[in-house]
Amino acid sequence: MREIFRAIREFVRKADMVLLALCVTATVFGIVVISSATNYIGNARYIRTQTLALILGIIVYVLLTLIDVDIIAERRELLLIFSVLFIGMLKIWGSERGGNKSWLDFPFLPFNIQPAEICKIFYILILAKVISVEENKISSPLTVMKLAGITMLLAGEIILVSDDLGVALCYVFIFIIMAYVGGVNFMWFLAGLGAVAVASPFLWSRMRDDQRNRILVIFDQTIDPKAQGVRYQMNRSIRALQNGGITGQGLYHGSMIQSNSLPEQHNDLIFSSIGEELGLLGCLAVLILLTAIIIRIIHVGIRSGNNMNRLICVGIAGMLASQTIINVGVCLGIFPVVGLTLPFFSYGGSSIVTMFLAMGIVSGIHMRPAPDISAMYIRPKLN
Repeated sequence: MREIFRAIREFVRKADMVLLALCVTATVFGIVVISSATNYIGNARYIRTQTLALILGIIVYVLLTLIDVDIIAERRELLLIFSVLFIGMLKIWGSERGGNKSWLDFPFLPFNIQPAEICKIFYILILAKVISVEENKISSPLTVMKLAGITMLLAGEIILVSDDLGVALCYVFIFIIMAYVGGVNFMWFLAGLGAVAVASPFLWSRMRDDQRNRILVIFDQTIDPKAQGVRYQMNRSIRALQNGGITGQGLYHGSMIQSNSLPEQHNDLIFSSIGEELGLLGCLAVLILLTAIIIRIIHVGIRSGNNMNRLICVGIAGMLASQTIINVGVCLGIFPVVGLTLPFFSYGGSSIVTMFLAMGIVSGIHMRPAPDISAMYIRPKLN
């Protein structure tokens, strides 16, 4: 028993308990808000699922803290194969929700699994390992094509098998952030931007009418002026935020939330639910918590003397930042509507567990700081 307590004390001393505290606080905050957002249909199931996911997430956090991430990243080819196969399972066993076939629904699990969410972590490890290995020739055409090819493979597969553009965009943003920090020459980014511009007419023609209208509705007020179609979700989201004012209408008292007038109010539009019931102050609290988590991850990365570990932290911070910006942008009506959850706050067991998995990797990097570079050199003896 004494050994167990000693091991726990050692873990608490070396693991990133600040990051864990921030993540648990954000998740508990989310559970409270989800409880209110699902009150109209009976919130017990949602609270139970999210609480179980939190417990599993903490366990995963501890396990990933104790594992050296380099052991996992070293198997980057296996991680890539597993990711392709895992996402590909959606083609056969995928369950559709909100127009996206993004979930695996197994009856023996208390929550659905979103393979693309879990594989984002593997994707970050793969990119970090490739960039660190190819560090001396990071801007060579072969290396850039390798990085871009991995991204297009996974993002393209997600769009083909699940039609989940929001998650696919996250993969692209992660690639851009990690490639830039990894040292890829800026000319490659300009070339990529040019390629997108050239391909835009073709991509636009391949999009469905409803997908094009989701983009056009932001700029063209004549599209769905009565907000009964493509503008409906945006309109309801903005109205919920306006209803909240500075301090909100109070938990379990939001006029739209408690009447189920806001679509996806416990999931993709949880930020708007917070805005109506907790007001601007509640929204600021959410953004401050998420910003603190992102800053903590970057801090751990900066303190790490290992290039791959630093890139992993950058990728995870970029994942959180891009997902938060897109989700909040959709709620504010400045981005097209895409199905993307708000990290730690939106309902979803697999999303919570995945977030804690990523945070556990960061904690493991925190636990194993790189040795002082100067210690590698031995001062020659003076004659």
